[in-house]
Amino acid sequence: MTTPHPRSAIVGTGMIGAVHARAVRAAGGVLHGILGSSPARSTQAAAALDAPHAYPDLDALLADDAVDVVHLCTPNTLHARQALDVLAAGKHLVCEKPLATSAADAERVVAAARAADRLVAVPFVYRYHPMVREIRARRQAGEFGNWQLLHGSYLQDWMLPADTATWRADPAVGGRSRAFADIGSHWCDLVEWTAGVEFTEVTACLATTVAQRPVGSSTSFGGPERHGTGRVECVAVSTEDAAVLLLRTGDGTLANLTVSQVSAGRKNRLWFELDGSHASAVFDQEEPERAWLGGLDGARILVRDPGRGSAEQRRLAHLPAGHAQGYADCFTAFTRDVHQAVAGEGLPDGLPTATDGLRSAHLVEAVLTSAAAGVWTGVSRRAFAAA
Repeated sequence: MTTPHPRSAIVGTGMIGAVHARAVRAAGGVLHGILGSSPARSTQAAAALDAPHAYPDLDALLADDAVDVVHLCTPNTLHARQALDVLAAGKHLVCEKPLATSAADAERVVAAARAADRLVAVPFVYRYHPMVREIRARRQAGEFGNWQLLHGSYLQDWMLPADTATWRADPAVGGRSRAFADIGSHWCDLVEWTAGVEFTEVTACLATTVAQRPVGSSTSFGGPERHGTGRVECVAVSTEDAAVLLLRTGDGTLANLTVSQVSAGRKNRLWFELDGSHASAVFDQEEPERAWLGGLDGARILVRDPGRGSAEQRRLAHLPAGHAQGYADCFTAFTRDVHQAVAGEGLPDGLPTATDGLRSAHLVEAVLTSAAAGVWTGVSRRAFAAA
């Protein structure tokens, strides 16, 4: 049984685990316990986050009847197996993307969630920027007309130094795709959901620009990915640093996407432009308080304002206009919607679930197939059939 204020346990003690822990509390939930990669790491993280329980292993966490929701913030290749264990224990699940590093495993998680009648939510949290909701509402109202072109990029620079050591670069731990699966998947989810489209075909080129990197290690609690110092063991890199995609929607609309983790000065620039027959819209995640709207007679800037705009924009705009909201607020809003669904109060509009995670897994596999063969590749629609 869940409570009005669900009790959550976090699996994983890296940066994103700490983000989840803060969001649980900010959303009105209870941070009940922490599980790290070792009993010592669990104890360290539980103390730092003021969580009452530090678990020695996953079995101990799943045996705790006080836990309602488990947040998986572990390396990618662990997600599917751990998700199946969580669902078999009757817990609700928040699983960091990717839901699984293969579409087949993602399908198994979706099936297990249905069989257990448990919620699986995937934190595609950029959907929770109020101005994204405003653009989506205007699209639903027909303001933009028929789409002419969809385009954008997601650029970071944290993998530019050759001495960056991270498990994400190891396909045995992070999966066969890195830059696209890690951040390009966010762009595709956000644009499909906001624009109301489905990408049905893709042709992709991938590039590995740093040939060797130090052997990766797990991120320490609360800290950034660490850079190597001195003489360290290096290994060849097979996952991509950058990707360029051309996509096509079911109705023939073209889209393009540039993804990079090696673009100096770009920290987390998720940017898209949606060009319609009547008007266009632009959103930049690094400037989330505003949206650019274009028309034949010029352009204007909309700002987030809880007193104006669409109902969804106003629902998520919890601070007065001019008082900046950002990524942490998105995570809190996402977690609050998770708590609402867990409490049996219905599935909130836009809450990304296991079927969205499955959709993303199909996109990743299409990108990898296309890049290897150099051809247009269809994206499986089984994710939508399952939705």
